[in-house]
Amino acid sequence: MSEPNELFDDILEGADAIAEFMFGNRNKRRRVYHLIDRLPVFRLGNTICARKSSLISMIRDQESNATAPRPRRSIS
Repeated sequence: MSEPNELFDDILEGADAIAEFMFGNRNKRRRVYHLIDRLPVFRLGNTICARKSSLISMIRDQESNATAPRPRRSIS
């Protein structure tokens, strides 16, 4: 079982903390609310929470599933 401090260090509490972790700016918390249905979040009471490890895993999965952009065709 994981150490209690390990779990504590992995939890982000609130949209501000999630925005700081994901976007490097607490003021981007509205983005978190807009993405809430796509993010691996959970609630503790009324507080939105997320695990850092779950967010990183979700991003890695999306990166690995992304396809290379197709070259644009010129319109003639």
